[in-house]
Amino acid sequence: MSGSGNDSHNHRPGGVGVHSHGDAAHDHAGHGAAAHGGHNHGADDHTVHTHGQHAGHSTAMFKNRFWLTLVLSVPVVYFSPMVGHLLGYMPPEFPGSAWIPAVLGTFIFFYGGQPFLQGGLQELKNRQPGMMLLIAMAITVAFAASWVTTLGIGGFDLDFWWELALLVAIMLLGHWIEMRALGSAQGALDALAALLPDEADRVTDDGTETVPVSELREGDVVLVRSGARMPADGTVVDGQAEFDESMITGESKTVPRTVGDAVVAGTVATDNSVRVQVTAVGEHTALAGIQRLVAEAQASSSKAQALADRAAAFLFYFAAGAGIITFIVWTLLGSVPEAVTRTVTVLVIACPHALGLAIPLVIAISTEQAARAGVLIKSRMALERMRTIDVVLFDKTGTLTTGEPDLKSVAVAPGADEDSLLALAAAVESDSEHPVARAIVRAANQRNLALPQATGFSSLTGRGVRASVDGRTVHVGGPALLRELGVVVPVSRARSTQGWMDRGAAVLHVIDGDTVLGAVSLEDSVRPESRQAVAALQNRGIKVAMITGDAHQVARAVAEELHIDEVFAEVLPADKDKKVAELQARGLKVAMVGDGVNDSPALARAEVGIAIGAGTDVAMESAGVVLAGNDPRAVLSLVDLSRASYRKMWQNLVWATGYNVLSVPLAAGVLAFAGVVLSPAAGAVLMSASTIVVALNAQLLRRMKLNPAAAQ
Repeated sequence: MSGSGNDSHNHRPGGVGVHSHGDAAHDHAGHGAAAHGGHNHGADDHTVHTHGQHAGHSTAMFKNRFWLTLVLSVPVVYFSPMVGHLLGYMPPEFPGSAWIPAVLGTFIFFYGGQPFLQGGLQELKNRQPGMMLLIAMAITVAFAASWVTTLGIGGFDLDFWWELALLVAIMLLGHWIEMRALGSAQGALDALAALLPDEADRVTDDGTETVPVSELREGDVVLVRSGARMPADGTVVDGQAEFDESMITGESKTVPRTVGDAVVAGTVATDNSVRVQVTAVGEHTALAGIQRLVAEAQASSSKAQALADRAAAFLFYFAAGAGIITFIVWTLLGSVPEAVTRTVTVLVIACPHALGLAIPLVIAISTEQAARAGVLIKSRMALERMRTIDVVLFDKTGTLTTGEPDLKSVAVAPGADEDSLLALAAAVESDSEHPVARAIVRAANQRNLALPQATGFSSLTGRGVRASVDGRTVHVGGPALLRELGVVVPVSRARSTQGWMDRGAAVLHVIDGDTVLGAVSLEDSVRPESRQAVAALQNRGIKVAMITGDAHQVARAVAEELHIDEVFAEVLPADKDKKVAELQARGLKVAMVGDGVNDSPALARAEVGIAIGAGTDVAMESAGVVLAGNDPRAVLSLVDLSRASYRKMWQNLVWATGYNVLSVPLAAGVLAFAGVVLSPAAGAVLMSASTIVVALNAQLLRRMKLNPAAAQ
């Protein structure tokens, strides 16, 4: 990628599309628009998630089973003699009342416990014991022990019906909470898919016709009315409008789009109607690409999750071993009923499901929150690594800068008027579609200048343009045009223009006949958001570096304006990854931020590759994170989210593992000699409470504000 020099560069207005800009020396003939590509993707819109610990069950299933189990648990608990004794009341007695806990408890075991029984059997078949098997063991032992007591077999007092009912109800609640969180990103995908309208107004020779969006093809022209959503990706060919792109970029401010600008499926024309030529439809749109990226993030694995899975397997063996030892020891002590009671309590309280929630919940919520803010996490490893980054290496053009020229300065003869010169230059350039010409016209419009009438426009390839204004032939162009016309810039103005060129600016002269009336300078302007992004990263202790193919003086000017720590200039595209390796060789962990195909090797080499602007080129495949918009402040959101999610992971891991380490010995009865015994009821409540605490702690991540404007 290059900057304002002679190489071409990619820029994605509004986060999509690719426009190829020509030579900054004003080669009008070199200007053109490149097409917008796309990924082949169709988001899966099913509602059943394949989270391993849930045996493929859906969120709705856990919800429905929880509510019915909770309702049935009320009479089970109320008619329990143990609960009545603890709370000081006598359960009512009538024929058959003693069977209420057993009958309803049995239904709860088979209905509410079915997901855990099924999951436990699957873990046994796969020879991968884990959390579901522990839950299945706990409720099965409680079920069997309670029926032994109810039938009066062996004289055991092991009435665990109420504990069984509450355990199943609370575990269903914990799973429902987890599944809702894990399903939120799928909900975000469904919401993205819902952004597309069902029909579109296709322009025909006779006017317009309403057709299903599925019938649109590349090259069709559609009419997008005020307040309507874009049915496909495309380029504006007639009209101009403010577009709401917040659903794609996370930025609430509307963006002006006019002829030649790319627009994205799902965005809204807020104030005017425009005609748009379709460049991508269906699964090839940027919206479909975003859906794919979010889905990939949910499917990806991470070291933290792998750690939690290994810990869960270990805790299964730990709990099973502790249960066996507990039964043997208490049996040897001569108390089989107490052995059964202690064993059941160990199996209940050692269930490590809170550990299973600790990592997946945090990652799921983090990914969802990031997606809603326009930060699309393709790899969970990228999210985890971002907290360790030492330096963020930004590509300059189109990332820290807009990638388009803006008018910076105007120089005129003493006593002449800058506005008059600018109006004259804009009049001559008004019929040109070159980015430099558009920048001059845009600057004149921003100053509300009245443009004189220009006729006879012609482009002088590689030199500039020419037109007739009020009977005068006026040229606008660079040094090559001066040489061709044989005119010389006055010394007083030559000093100004030389200073501009030293900064790497494109300098265009306005020439009337053989007189140079003045000059204008145009530069790739720095994004206002870049200043905030660089300063905020440095405040967080992260160095900021910049890499560009531009000349040293251009790079130096941008670096000085942004107070960047280190600059790599005149770097060939093929050598960008070498600069990343150079930083890594100094012991630094690097996040690379780029937006073009040429950045792909560097994005892949960096610890975290961040592609800015949700385009569709190879950079999207090489990056672990994609910023849907082109606001560099979104990198701050990623840093803050990475640090916050890491804290939540460890908080949850410490709570879940610490809870098991302390509670299992108590459940086994190691302090029974001192009169400290953890009852099965207390074990069930504490275990379920641990699950809910972990889930609620992860939910606190939703309170983070991750939109770019709030990420300073």
